[in-house]
Amino acid sequence: MQVSTYLAFNGDCKAAFAMYEKVLGGKIEFIMTNGESPMADKMSLEMKDKIMHISLRVPGGGVIQGADHPEGKAAKPHGFSVAVTVKDAAEAERIFKGLSDGGHLQMEFQKTFWSPGFGMCIDKFQVPWMVNTEGPMPS
Repeated sequence: MQVSTYLAFNGDCKAAFAMYEKVLGGKIEFIMTNGESPMADKMSLEMKDKIMHISLRVPGGGVIQGADHPEGKAAKPHGFSVAVTVKDAAEAERIFKGLSDGGHLQMEFQKTFWSPGFGMCIDKFQVPWMVNTEGPMPS
């Protein structure tokens, strides 16, 4: 079984995934616009260049998928966060800074009682993230 995250956007899916690919060090494996799909003739002119489906593979085998919601009606994310866990605190902090750039900090990246580095943010695309470092507990 594989569980992955699927994110809905209001027209900025392509820009979001370009950022995620860079920040997370992943690789976009698939991308299709509405205009490239078999449903192209059923899409409004405004939606033809929007993303019907995109898939990003991240190091370690995880997958993040997404799309632009038809007619830009994606609800604001609520009640979840996309969680990223890495072994190196410096790498976790780099990822956190990239994801939080232009967004909203919920918790600065810092040592906690469970982690050498943890932070929470909402990125500039309104996606909530938690970045955690595995490793020995801080002293």
